[in-house]
Amino acid sequence: MTAEFRARAELATLAGRGFDVAVIGAGVNGANTAQTLAAEGYEVLLVDKGDFANGSSGRSSRLLHCGLRYLAPGASMWEFVRHPSRLVTAIRMARKAMQCRRQFVETTPERARAITFCFPFYEDGPYQAWQIDIAFSILGALGGRGVPLDYKRLGRQEAMRTPLLEHLREPDKLKGVATFSEYQFDWPERIVVDTVLDAGRLGATVRNYTPVTRLARRGDGWRLTLADAMDRAAPEIEVEARAVVNMAGIWIDEVGRSIEGAAPKRRITGTKGAHIVVRLPPECRGRGIVTLNRLAEPFYCIPWNDLHYFGPTETLYEGDIEDIYPTEEDFAFLLAEANHLLPSLELTRGDVLYGWAGVRPLTYDTALPKGARSREVHDYAGEGLGGMLAMTAGPVMTHRSAGGEVLGRLERRVRPGRGKSAVSYRVPPRRDAENSPRLLNHGPDVRLDDIRRGVREEYACTLTDVMVRRTGAAWSQTMGREGALVAAQVMGEELGWSDGRIANEAEEYIRFLEHQFRLPPSGRADRRADG
Repeated sequence: MTAEFRARAELATLAGRGFDVAVIGAGVNGANTAQTLAAEGYEVLLVDKGDFANGSSGRSSRLLHCGLRYLAPGASMWEFVRHPSRLVTAIRMARKAMQCRRQFVETTPERARAITFCFPFYEDGPYQAWQIDIAFSILGALGGRGVPLDYKRLGRQEAMRTPLLEHLREPDKLKGVATFSEYQFDWPERIVVDTVLDAGRLGATVRNYTPVTRLARRGDGWRLTLADAMDRAAPEIEVEARAVVNMAGIWIDEVGRSIEGAAPKRRITGTKGAHIVVRLPPECRGRGIVTLNRLAEPFYCIPWNDLHYFGPTETLYEGDIEDIYPTEEDFAFLLAEANHLLPSLELTRGDVLYGWAGVRPLTYDTALPKGARSREVHDYAGEGLGGMLAMTAGPVMTHRSAGGEVLGRLERRVRPGRGKSAVSYRVPPRRDAENSPRLLNHGPDVRLDDIRRGVREEYACTLTDVMVRRTGAAWSQTMGREGALVAAQVMGEELGWSDGRIANEAEEYIRFLEHQFRLPPSGRADRRADG
């Protein structure tokens, strides 16, 4: 990679340019789509109204899961006998999950971490041991080679001697525990940034903080009006594109409303997924639990460095999509489910270090109040808007196939103008960052040179960009709060910020944490960290 592909160009330099494809939305699926199309030889523009991975992609459960949940249809495995079509869909989704799991772990092991997951089953539960054995046999046949599941079953007594599992509810009713190897993304925001960087290497023009304020059909193509969210004084500019791919996630319908003289139908139903982060006994590190909550919805206890998080919730979201955060109601629900699962831990609100929440961009379906979960590519041609596509319900775990699915729809109407290149999943090297001073005394290994690189080469514009999405400094017990001012000073040196701007960036980052993650006000979390 060379730096010329990474610098954030002035918006005015794009005025009047023409592209084969404009991709709106640089979450994980939009970034992969831009990467895939650029590799195919398309002239691609990738823009996002905020920073990369600033929406749902960075707020998921962070799991690269094996697809077990697709083979657990709720009340009973006998649901598949009564509804054979559901079994066909479940196997298709599970196969895709196993394929994506293997491809990601094999090609980008630096961005995945292995954990041991445990699935407890009870005498009065919906699943028996033989059904669980069959489910894992199916998963293994669908793609367990190369990245094995390491499946085995523990009896009740062995489970009760195992860290974390010793806290399970009703041990007298516990029949056993299935254990298997699972993976989680480390961390989704950085995966998006890596993908964006490779799209730039492949020739895509990339800009964050660039909202599309207006879309208009012009002949066989589209005209996009772009603004600069980081420079309100900069005039809007226009670019042309032969096709538009709306990958804006929960903002897909908002993008649709910006189309001049059109009112496309609704595509999105949002459901909110919230999580809480706690510190469990040290012997529980690296071990998690997957189960169903008392509403028969998937529920996880997931290890994260030396912490654990519980979640998610699954509630219909009709609030402000610009301001999504976990509420006290979310915290109360998650704590109640965590204590039902592991009652002897006796978790309280005071044990919650922080939380996060995102909204899933599921497919709107009048028959499904909480939306459809199967990934779908929508063609707007039937509404007189030819050359526009959108993707809904695209999960983080299968993102590397998103661009290929869009390509299959696009290549029939728009031909690339350049030759093909190869996509790279290589993690960008840190070069000499390891010799640079550390930013934090505890938590992720973030160096001051990592911050500089985020500014110079990775499009970072704000301190939050660097702390959350470029370095991972935020994903510690204190979310990197103690290093905020130093990080802002390093950014200020690179960007010519005044002392006032540096202080403001640090303060804005703290306010962001306290609001979006419900991180306790300064002092409370630090006392817990010291203890």
